[in-house]
Amino acid sequence: MVSRPPPLADALAAGPVVLDGGLSNELEAAGHDLSDALWSARLLAEEPEAVVRAHQTYYEAGAQVAITSSYQATFEGFARRGVGREEAAALLARSVELAREAAGRARAGGVAAPLYVAASAGPYGAMLADGSEYRGRYGLSVTELERFHRPRLEALAAAGPDVLALETVPDSDEAEALVRAVRGLGVPAYLSYSVAGGRTRAGQPLEAAFATAADVDEIIAVGVNCCAPDDADEAVRLAARVTGKPVVVYPNSGESWDAEARAWRGSPAFGADRVTGWAADGARLIGGCCRVGPESIAELAALLGR
Repeated sequence: MVSRPPPLADALAAGPVVLDGGLSNELEAAGHDLSDALWSARLLAEEPEAVVRAHQTYYEAGAQVAITSSYQATFEGFARRGVGREEAAALLARSVELAREAAGRARAGGVAAPLYVAASAGPYGAMLADGSEYRGRYGLSVTELERFHRPRLEALAAAGPDVLALETVPDSDEAEALVRAVRGLGVPAYLSYSVAGGRTRAGQPLEAAFATAADVDEIIAVGVNCCAPDDADEAVRLAARVTGKPVVVYPNSGESWDAEARAWRGSPAFGADRVTGWAADGARLIGGCCRVGPESIAELAALLGR
């Protein structure tokens, strides 16, 4: 039996840890069509080996943490496809198992660094698949959002990931719901907002948004993802100052997503060299999101000495 690495919180206390890049773009590069409301979660049932290979590619590129393909996997989304609750829970667990399998293959291939699995839980809007994950303000109360997130988080936590990735959160109300929902699950979590222009995507001040998680023991890192690299710079400094916790940061390439056309627009602006500034400002969990691939993660890992 392969022993587990030290707790991720301990690794973050010791220095920067490298996250992976965009799982979807690696799957698309391998020829998989993700133009589907379930996005990469569809492959959990249909082509799990493709998910393992994508995770393994990132581990071998230097990532120490793989984020699972469960971002858009929800009981409600699966139900619309006729997938019952028991099978949906098994698919959520499979997302963690596939990342573990990839870590095992990477270790067998000579990767010596500690390898971790982050179980992704995207925002409520990701389940809607209508672009509202970039807007927030769904018209639901904090209690209703907590009721939506808790069962999925319970299923993911039961699969034994190293951390729950509460990611791409557009709204501080949803962050409050997620913070409530992770209490008592026995698995640490990180909270990562999607931001634009120094505010959450819903338009709330980032200082107050980060403060939501400042005193929550279950949250081991706070920060931003799925944003422009330029927006990440100030957010990293602010998250470190407001929360006193390690900061997580993994922006997009700098291109923007056109939800109506389901296509990326603009030019890449992600440069692995800027990660040294993030690390100096308190970032400890550092990687890339959409359109950031294995080559960029390899450069990032080399800059961080990982």
